[in-house]
Amino acid sequence: MAAIKITGEKKLVLVTGRAHPQLAKDIADELGSELVETDSRTFANGEIYSRFDESVRGADMFVIQSHTSPINEWLMEQLIMVDAAKRASAKRITVVAPFYPYSRQDKKGRGREPISARLVADLFKAAGADRIMSVDLHAAQIQGFFDGPVDHLFAMPVLLEHFQAKLDPSTLTVVSPDMGRVRVADIWSDKLGAPLAIIHKRRDPKVANQVTVHEIVGQVEGRVCLLVDDLIDTGRTIVKAAEALKAQGALGVVVAATHAVFSDPAVEILQSDFIDSVVVTDTLPVPEEKRWDRLEILPIAPLIARAIHEVFDDGSVTSMFDGAA
Repeated sequence: MAAIKITGEKKLVLVTGRAHPQLAKDIADELGSELVETDSRTFANGEIYSRFDESVRGADMFVIQSHTSPINEWLMEQLIMVDAAKRASAKRITVVAPFYPYSRQDKKGRGREPISARLVADLFKAAGADRIMSVDLHAAQIQGFFDGPVDHLFAMPVLLEHFQAKLDPSTLTVVSPDMGRVRVADIWSDKLGAPLAIIHKRRDPKVANQVTVHEIVGQVEGRVCLLVDDLIDTGRTIVKAAEALKAQGALGVVVAATHAVFSDPAVEILQSDFIDSVVVTDTLPVPEEKRWDRLEILPIAPLIARAIHEVFDDGSVTSMFDGAA
């Protein structure tokens, strides 16, 4: 029973899906615990099976899964694991989804569209989840989609520590790539003691992953620009933003993002001459073939492990962020 840590009457159990086992192992190491072995397999017809190799009765259970491609398969696997935990009499089940699936479908932009982020929350609830933990939700309102506690963690402290050591605030400008990220970018500028600039862009709602940059509000000429966003998917948006900044006289462009989705052809696009470096966290797995010399990956496991510890000990997750976001 080495994989179960017992504190009084409480039992902490960590299990993981197959999407990003290294992150789950790193979280377990941070907590001085081990992952409970899970027999997970996919049958010939695509159906998924999961069974825990130890009893989880009465346990405070954290089901970890990173929602990378193929996202629907990993979402289904996590739902099945939650169902298995519920039927095995776990006392409390927390879904740990560092990258929340379908988070960009958080509202209706046009008629007859789904709100899939809400659907995912309903699926987790129906499967038996009591709580959700995620990092840098695409939209804060997703917290309200789930009928139960949602621990919204922020990667900003992890990224900030890196940039405070690397960048000179006297020549730095923090840039929001669109109007939706202004609030977050404003907090970054306060923390780094650097001015803020905003890129106004317009999307064609009928064409996915296509952006036209319009104008830059703020001073970027002769400065190093730090572009901050929650995720990078194909990279087209961020490269167009970087191109616009360089055209306005920026000395350098550094990109910071929490989630490295990196859908093809992101790796090729992000190696653009307009971008000097890209810094992400490992909320999602980044295989060797999607890495290049100007990419830095920071570990997110210490942050998630600390949040799990706070939840398990009935502590405060909010206090981890000093009211920063």
